Amino acid sequence: MAEASRAPESTPPRSSQVPAAAQVLAILRYLARQAGPVPAAAIARDLGLPRSTTYHLLTTLTDAGFVVHLPEERRYALGVSAYELGTGYTRQAPLQRLARVPLAALVDRVGQSAHLAVLHGREVIYVIEERAPGRPPLVTDVGVRLPAQLTASGRAMLAALPAPAVRALFPDAAAFVRRHDLGPTTYAELRRLLSDTGRAGYATEDGEVTPGFASVATAVRDHAGHPVAAIAVTYPVAEGDPATLAPQVRRTAAEISRRVGGTR
Repeated sequence: MAEASRAPESTPPRSSQVPAAAQVLAILRYLARQAGPVPAAAIARDLGLPRSTTYHLLTTLTDAGFVVHLPEERRYALGVSAYELGTGYTRQAPLQRLARVPLAALVDRVGQSAHLAVLHGREVIYVIEERAPGRPPLVTDVGVRLPAQLTASGRAMLAALPAPAVRALFPDAAAFVRRHDLGPTTYAELRRLLSDTGRAGYATEDGEVTPGFASVATAVRDHAGHPVAAIAVTYPVAEGDPATLAPQVRRTAAEISRRVGGTR
């Protein structure tokens, strides 16, 4: 009878049943957010872990290559195995796979071309372009990079970042690349633009990437609220209205956020 009451072996354990696994993931996420290596005491303090547990888990992660110990500095950083996980994610392209169907549905609803972009430093990289039937090709083709502060996609993601992170990306006037002599040229101008984006709930650009075309975009967020990508619709200025398109773009971004494990 006791055997019959056991859960099937294939049943995945709940996180509450494997606290060590949750603690390991917390350490890895914490290290990934840091600007540089950190001491074990800071990890224990910020995560609320016992120091003995922290050292034990760090030793295990170091042995497996996910963490590297810098003995001279008495600090810890992510190791090569963590990098291999990241490159595996890139090879498998799960974000593109999860986003493609919702993006195509968005194009069907609005009749305009749409794309998915990710932030890379001060640039956006376009990873999907879904062109509406009969619409001309855009500069936002897959693999193209553009200055983030000029694009609706970039502005949507920048507006979702903490102000210090944005400031670090745009430390001086040299960071502000322009196209068609448009767009912000100072950090103060950029902050005002991003504040407007935050209040509106979506980002826009009008002729700053391609004359005669405008875009509206919303960030895709992960479980921590971090912008992992942005969805944008691009349209001829005479054929669209950002306030009308924004709800459709936000709906798609929310769906993709749910698919990647985030919440909206």
